[in-house]
Amino acid sequence: MSSGYLEVLRTTGALRVFVPALVGRLSFAIVTLVLLFAVQRSTDSFAAAGAATGAFGLANVIASPYRARFVDRRGQRFALNSLAIAFAAGLGGIAALTAQPDPSSGALIGLAAIVGLFPPPLGASMRVLWGSLTAPGALRTKAYSIDAVCEELLFTTGPLIAAATLSAASPTVGLVATATVALAGTLGMTSSSLSRQHVAVTASPRKSSRPLRQSGFVAVLIALLGVGVILGTVEVVAPAIADSQGSVGLAGILLASFAAGSAVGGLLYGQRTWRSSLVKRLLISVTVMTALCALLTTIEFVVVLGFGLAAVGFFLAPSLVTGYLLADDLTAAEVRTEASSWINTAVNAGAAFAAVMVGFAVDAMEPRLGFIIGAAVALILLIAATVLILRNIKAAPVVNQLQSA
Repeated sequence: MSSGYLEVLRTTGALRVFVPALVGRLSFAIVTLVLLFAVQRSTDSFAAAGAATGAFGLANVIASPYRARFVDRRGQRFALNSLAIAFAAGLGGIAALTAQPDPSSGALIGLAAIVGLFPPPLGASMRVLWGSLTAPGALRTKAYSIDAVCEELLFTTGPLIAAATLSAASPTVGLVATATVALAGTLGMTSSSLSRQHVAVTASPRKSSRPLRQSGFVAVLIALLGVGVILGTVEVVAPAIADSQGSVGLAGILLASFAAGSAVGGLLYGQRTWRSSLVKRLLISVTVMTALCALLTTIEFVVVLGFGLAAVGFFLAPSLVTGYLLADDLTAAEVRTEASSWINTAVNAGAAFAAVMVGFAVDAMEPRLGFIIGAAVALILLIAATVLILRNIKAAPVVNQLQSA
């Protein structure tokens, strides 16, 4: 199985751009926890800390497609470096403010929201480069799979690195370190010849070429909203169950099981040669993921729940990879970064919505019931996506996908 992935990594210029891109993306896996404790310790308020991280996350989700559009329009080197410098400077500003005695909670929350506008879209930009390195088909699927699995591992190990940093130093130092990692990774990526080739376009893309105007693309995003809902549900319900068992450490094990399932699923997905269409693969993955999430409600034993979460996670990375491939197929090359970014935006928005909705639910009832609530919402979104796809079945991009089965 590894030979296919080694072929991807051995592609000329791949590791030179992929490794620093991963370094830069590590900062996104660290920043939330570091920001939370930096604000909490400086204000002595978890409410202010939660508001700051929430403001950062909301701004990040809202601005994501626009940052990606900026990269498509101005080229990777200028756009990514500009965003990384602004992001690092903003984190430095928060670090300086939290180092002051009795900083204003409002100022910290406002600054966190501003900083959330600037994280450079390294993941979407890297997938554009994978697209230029690999031909459509099996090799590109492998490239997106290894990218998704590595990102999953980053967001699994990132909080552990953040926790170690906070234990060894102050949150202020953690913020500066996060800024340094983001800047170093971005500069390393954009200094590669492959990234430098992604230059500014000479004319603005036509409005008709925008991703959201492409037939079938909105349906893909709705399906991936469902994936995000399941992700957010797991991230809330699993810790709640661990807490009800009197073991906070158990939360890490359960979430690690979910992440491990996703990593295995992503690797196996990329290795297989598929005959079914991308649209069918996405709908089937989301359907199975939704059904398994609902079944988690019936599991009483924590050990069995860990295996159940791994089974649900098994379909996470494949769903994301299929979404990225569909973004390539349904959109023009000049808006590819924006299209890929919309995939992440849909998943992140679904996860954020589920975190709030399910969070209220588990406070009022048995935590396990949160799984069925999340699955119900995901099912509604899946049905809506399917209806839209059927309505657009005469649209060429979707028809081509369906007929490739």
